[in-house]
Amino acid sequence: MATDVVRVESEGNCAEVVHRASLVLREGGLVAFPTETVYGVGACAADAGAMDRLRQVKQRPADKAFTVHLGTREEAPGFVPELPALAHRFMRKAWPGPITLILPVADPMSAPVMAELNGRAASAMYYENKVGLRCPDHPVAAALLRALDTPVVAASANLAQGAPPCTAQDVRDALGNRIDLIIDAGRTRYARSSTIVRITQRSYELVREGVLDARTVQRLALLRLLFVCTGNTCRSPMAAGIAAKLMAEQLGCTVAALENQGVIVTSAGTGGGLGGASAHALTVMHRRGVDISRHASAVLTADLIRQADHVFTMTASHREACAAMDPSAKDRIVRLLEDEDVRDPIGGTEADYEACAQTVEKGVRARLQEVSL
Repeated sequence: MATDVVRVESEGNCAEVVHRASLVLREGGLVAFPTETVYGVGACAADAGAMDRLRQVKQRPADKAFTVHLGTREEAPGFVPELPALAHRFMRKAWPGPITLILPVADPMSAPVMAELNGRAASAMYYENKVGLRCPDHPVAAALLRALDTPVVAASANLAQGAPPCTAQDVRDALGNRIDLIIDAGRTRYARSSTIVRITQRSYELVREGVLDARTVQRLALLRLLFVCTGNTCRSPMAAGIAAKLMAEQLGCTVAALENQGVIVTSAGTGGGLGGASAHALTVMHRRGVDISRHASAVLTADLIRQADHVFTMTASHREACAAMDPSAKDRIVRLLEDEDVRDPIGGTEADYEACAQTVEKGVRARLQEVSL
């Protein structure tokens, strides 16, 4: 059987190619497709014949699973009913992108995706109560995966121990006529394998360094909390100081050691950038054992919002300003107090600042209940 090769030439041509490839997969065929890392060869997990062929091509034992490839990151809960908070952070920050996540699944048969599948399909995707998920950042791969209503598993389109294929010709040289179709979209962007990270409830293990190095993976894993006010001299630095103290107590470490525990608490202002914390703010925080003496007012930026896992604003208008800077973060931006704004004590007495601090602390304690480590 000769392997067909179809080249993606244009947007319109891409739709035709994806349609053809989706038909091949539905009929039990093997398709090699481009991702941003290397070319992969995929099959429908529910098709026993296709999976047998894929195992033969990759020389993969019958009890070993393949990586599930997703068209969008929103599909992940269908395969992992109880996603760890750490997994959510990686998915939000790095997907679509060159990282494969190995995730724990207590009972694979309870996963929503298994409702209409059988145990044979489960063995193609799950191994020792774990599943590998990948969400490629490539328009052809994403379109193909979205075109199918059944899970697709894939592996690099080369023989065992062979070099990862970065072009359609590499695939042809490695696999010859062992597969049905190769989608040729030129050389892959990175020409390097994806990074593999194994995740547990609270920690991760770097299994393979690929496109993303260890330092980048470490940054992705961080839990970032951002508090926002106007001038960033009283309300938000007080909130950040209280939050850091409470998080440190929860983790059993000092505030200075929070980053080593994977937590960063920051603050910024929509009109910030001038001076440090106000004198009254320093005083009322000192009473609470919170030191914000080294705080320097910072200007709120879209990048700060984008990096944050949770954004807590002092007022509704601050929330609107944050959402305008980064509309994609809208679901992560909330007002510190659900039903009211935290009033600005600027220019007020120490008593005004104390009252504000009490309100801020109440809000921080409530909001931290929503934060999962």
